[in-house]
Amino acid sequence: MVKSETRIEGVVLDEGYVVTLAELTQLCGSSGRTLQLLVGEGVLRPRVGAAPAEWRFDGVAVARARRALRLRHDLALNLSGTALALDLLDELAALRERIRTLEHQLGGLDGRDRS
Repeated sequence: MVKSETRIEGVVLDEGYVVTLAELTQLCGSSGRTLQLLVGEGVLRPRVGAAPAEWRFDGVAVARARRALRLRHDLALNLSGTALALDLLDELAALRERIRTLEHQLGGLDGRDRS
């Protein structure tokens, strides 16, 4: 019997992880031009740099870029539609976090009057 081994490798992307535009294109499987358009539309914001060769993106931006590209592909969105969809998804995440916080606070009341 032959055993096969599956190996998964990855990089943990956090705010401290910084990549160049060239590295971002590799991580996203996209062209530099497409990512430059996302920056121009405000979907992505480089941490530093005035010109594309100087841009640096953190791990949060990498995740956002991948999500934007997935939305563009899956839903056939243009740049403006992608920006709007991401803004709405960000707002939804913030509202869900607020609900969790409020539920936690209400849960702390236990037997108290909630009116």
